[in-house]
This record gives sequence, structure tokens and C-alpha cells, in this order.
Amino acid sequence: MKPTKVSIPEELKADLPRTTWGKILSATPVVMAVVATMLAGLASSEMTRAQYDRSLGAQQQSKAGDQWSFFQAKRLRGAIQRNTADLLQTMAQVRAFEPAALRQAAEQLQTQASPPGSVALGKQLLGVLESPGGQQALTFLRTGEAPAAPTGLTLDPQTRAAMEGVETSMPDTEMKGLLAQVSLDSLNASLKAARAQAQAYDAATKPVNQAIDQMDNLLAREATLRQNPAAAGLGSSGSEAGLSLVRDFTAARLRYAALRYELEARLNQTIANLYELQVRKSNISAEHHHLRSQRFFFGMLAAQAGVIIATFAMAARNRNLLWSLAAAAGLVAIAFAVYVYLYT
Repeated sequence: MKPTKVSIPEELKADLPRTTWGKILSATPVVMAVVATMLAGLASSEMTRAQYDRSLGAQQQSKAGDQWSFFQAKRLRGAIQRNTADLLQTMAQVRAFEPAALRQAAEQLQTQASPPGSVALGKQLLGVLESPGGQQALTFLRTGEAPAAPTGLTLDPQTRAAMEGVETSMPDTEMKGLLAQVSLDSLNASLKAARAQAQAYDAATKPVNQAIDQMDNLLAREATLRQNPAAAGLGSSGSEAGLSLVRDFTAARLRYAALRYELEARLNQTIANLYELQVRKSNISAEHHHLRSQRFFFGMLAAQAGVIIATFAMAARNRNLLWSLAAAAGLVAIAFAVYVYLYT
């Protein structure tokens, strides 16, 4: 809103008292116009900040939604892997996985000249088993464990209390008080640390996962060779031992994957909860600026009322009561604006 230029006619100036108070009253329309313009600018600025916070909250909500999608997908994958392992164990005899048996199968393939490709397959399988990732994979498959999730994400008490409020679906009125104690800097630092932990876990499990996938593919190729035991020189007993090894490895692989997905899902859940805190803080900030914008607008209306009253006073040449009302309206507008700016 552009400032309103107010000029006092010379004939009206002559009617104003020559005292200091008269001079102050004569400047009332100009001062009120300036105050109204200032309050209009503040109202517009606060509304802009409110819209920015709303837009920022929408972006953060989208990021939180992505993390919740990762969380749900990994939990679902983990459940499928676990159920498949249980179903496999009920339908066939599954024993504890022994890495020595897999190594023995790889060495046995290297000694077989027929069918073609068995020697190369044995060398590839043995190479995977002897790689650093393969050694780690065999250990996890044998123990039924997965790489431990990173630890050390330290949250300050205020952030932890706010996260617990989100997890328990605490009402917005109570969450507002908790989030007021959480600083944006500490929240951003916690979110950055949580993302770093998720990336570190992905990097730690990547060589293990690749080794397990390679073992699975090579064992599938070995099973194809064992479909013709005579050609492989293994006999029926060798074929049965190979199938048993594949079942044991498959069950161990499924349990490993189920546990890994569960640990990854927890990391995504932590990131999603931190994003939810950012969303709520942005929404609360938007409501705060929207309220300030409304009150600055009311102050602008009061200042404009002062301009109108002063103009009527000059037109009616009734300078005592109306001019005093104009000055009072201006003082109220200024005081209200100061209160909104400092305490709202």
C-alpha cells in the first residue's frame, strides 16, 4: 500500500491553535498516514513469511512421506522374507547353514570336468567366498545376524520429548509447547546425523549384500548342473546333498534379509519422525506469522481511522474533540503495533 499524501489547506491551518499542541494536532493526518503505511507493510511482510513457512512445511512433509514409504516398504519386505523362511522350514528339512559345506561344494565343482562350465563356476564361487564381503556374509549367515545398526545418535532432551509426542499422537496444543523448546539448529543437526547413520549402514551392508546375491546366483547355476547328476559326476547322493545345501543357504539368506530390512526400517523411522517435527514447527511458525499479520492489519485500520477523523475535524473546523480523537486513535494504533511486534 502506497503512502497517502495528506496536505492541509492554508485556510484550515489558520484555524489551528498556535500552541505546541496545535502544531502536533496539525501534523496528525501526516503521521497517521505514515503509521498506516508502516503497519500495512508489516502486515504484508508477516503474511509473506506465513506463506513461506506453509510452503516449507509442505516440502518437509513430502520428505517425511518418502521416509515413511521407505519404512513401510522395508518392514513389508522383512515380513515377507521372514514368512518365506518359516514356510520353507515347514515344507522341507532345513538345518543350520554351514559355510564349510558351501566351500566344499565350490572345491568339488573345480574338480569336475563335466559338464562344461563347472570348473569356472567353482572358481567364481570360491572367489566370492574368499573375498572380504564373502567372509562377512558367511559369518552373518552362520550366526543368523546382520550388521549392527549405527549407534551414537544423541538427541537433546527437548527433541527426544517432542519425538515421543509425535509417536504417541500428542494433541497439537501440547506439541506446541514441546516444539517451542526445540531449536531449529539442534533439530537440523539431529536430522543430518540420522541421515548420515542411514547412509553409513547402507555402505556397511553393501559388500555383504552383494556377496550374498552372488552366492545365491552361483548356487542357482550349480542347482541347474545338478539336475543331471550323472553328467556332473555327483551321483544321486551328491545331488541330494546339493539341494540340502541350497535349502540351508536360502533359509539363512531370508532370515538375514528380514533382520537387515528391520534395522533399515528403524533408521528410516527415526528420519521420518525428525522430518515430522520440522513440519510441525513450520506450521506453528506459519500460524504465528499469520496472527501477527492480522493484528498489524487491525492496527493499520486504526491508523487510517485516525487519518479520517483528522480530516473530518479540519473540514468541520471542530478541532477540539475530533482532533483529540484522531490523536488518540493514532496513539492506540502505534501502541498496538508495538505490542504485536514485541509480544506476539
